[in-house]
Amino acid sequence: MQKVSTNAQAKPAKRKSISYDKYGYFFVAPFFIVFLIFQLYPIFFTFRTSLTDAATWAKVLDNKIIGFDNFAKLFNFGSEVSNLFWQSIGNTVIMWVFNFVPQIGMALILASWFTDSRMRLKFQGGFKVLIFMPNIITAATIGILFMSLFDFPVAPVNTMMQQFGLMNTPFEFFRNVTSARGLVSFIQWWMWYGNTMIIMIAGILGINPALFEAALVDGCSSRQTFWKITLPLIKPILLYNLVTSLVGGLTMFDIPHLMTRGNPDNTTNTVARFIYTQGFDSPNNFNIASAASVVLFFIIVICSLILSFIMKDRDKSAKKIKGVGK
Repeated sequence: MQKVSTNAQAKPAKRKSISYDKYGYFFVAPFFIVFLIFQLYPIFFTFRTSLTDAATWAKVLDNKIIGFDNFAKLFNFGSEVSNLFWQSIGNTVIMWVFNFVPQIGMALILASWFTDSRMRLKFQGGFKVLIFMPNIITAATIGILFMSLFDFPVAPVNTMMQQFGLMNTPFEFFRNVTSARGLVSFIQWWMWYGNTMIIMIAGILGINPALFEAALVDGCSSRQTFWKITLPLIKPILLYNLVTSLVGGLTMFDIPHLMTRGNPDNTTNTVARFIYTQGFDSPNNFNIASAASVVLFFIIVICSLILSFIMKDRDKSAKKIKGVGK
């Protein structure tokens, strides 16, 4: 019998491929569900409420559309509600400016020091922890702490100032416009400059080290390196800090509410606190509070767009290169 030889090779068994792409949707689904329920829906609900007569809890469920009457009340200059609203906007801007300007300045200085290899600062990690620590303490804790320090008539600050002969009688810090605003601004600065510094450090560390090495070889000083290399290249980080600080500043609520309750004479009353008092203090005005929220939303959007336009890079050299062959 002759053997029949075959050159046919056995075909390998097909493996069933598994696609893991669909599982990614399960991981991101919780975020979108929470966002839709607790953020996006309240935003639309607030927009709708601003156009209704929903002044009380009962009216929130059973209301009718009245158009832009609530916005007209806010822009009816001379009325009590309008005066209080625009005063709260002015208060918020003043306290934000007086805490953000030193905040961004201190953060830039500290970030440049901690990232400058020529300075060789010791105990950098400890300094960063100490500077960032106020940011992880709750605002309620900080508010109560500063209330205890600056209270009237008996408190540590008043006692020390009298012992050192700086004043003869206790000073009411929360009854004076300048000191009340100054304390709120200082606390906001103290709480957030460490967070701003960390973000600045991250931005500086993202710059190509070769640029700093070239500057060092060329004999540039630390100041020249900062102004010519570091600052221009961290513009996106500066814009991020500006926008986030703007949003946080214009929605400032906890520290003024806990420490001053808007006093003296509503000079520390912020927009967020105005919205809170209109919505939840008697008499309730949910429609006015919603209209004020919408106005605040558009103010934040417009200011953010202006900051983005100002901080936008305008590369003139690229335009010149494009026009060379024409």
